Amino acid sequence: MAPKIGIALSGGGVKGFAHLGVLQALKEKGIEPDLLAGVSAGAIVGSFIAAGKSPAEVMELINENDFFDFAKLSIPDRGIFTLDNMTENLEKSLGAKTFEELKIPFYVGAANIEKARMEYFSSGELVKIIQASSSIPVLFSPVEINGDLYVDGGLFENLPVNPLINKCDKLIAVNVMPVNLEEKMESITDIAVRTFQLKTVVNAMELREKADIYIEPTGIEKYNILNTKYSQELYDLGYNYCKNLEIDL
Repeated sequence: MAPKIGIALSGGGVKGFAHLGVLQALKEKGIEPDLLAGVSAGAIVGSFIAAGKSPAEVMELINENDFFDFAKLSIPDRGIFTLDNMTENLEKSLGAKTFEELKIPFYVGAANIEKARMEYFSSGELVKIIQASSSIPVLFSPVEINGDLYVDGGLFENLPVNPLINKCDKLIAVNVMPVNLEEKMESITDIAVRTFQLKTVVNAMELREKADIYIEPTGIEKYNILNTKYSQELYDLGYNYCKNLEIDL
């Protein structure tokens, strides 16, 4: 009997394109998820896979709709940018409005900054929770859910393995957000991103130990999490790295 596979997808901004490459390579090896968890970029990618789309389809869909256009400045006082473009495209493209409409179980992590804790959602309104999970503090406005404010799940757990523990036979964790300490910080956005990344690195190091298989594409640290110019390059990086891995389930 084939083992039940759980895959945890980290945050990483536009480096989430590498998740799609990894998932495509896993698919070609005959490894597909029976359940998924994601935060931030991993929540976006994971939602499409959980909805039944292939990694190659998702890549095409995201590129066509320019999902990660962060050029829109925000007027509200809680963030510099908005995620309106992304949420509008998700609502149009996903084919599911709630977790219950997805084809496989899916967990999305978001940080509750009112109660200072990580929370995982697996039911209810899908896109709003993905938006909360993707809202890097300061850069993007927090999202209100049931009276509390939520931000990017990477604040507490950027590698969302915890909701999958004891629910699968083999747990695969994919991390696309190591820090490049050589990258120059030239703007307030760069400083905000670096500050956030430093927190995610610490928690990811602890969480990776809970996975049976840990995948972190070599060279992924060189890419900026907000630079949309290298989407295909990131996909190829994830695909080629995973294609050459020997994975024994």
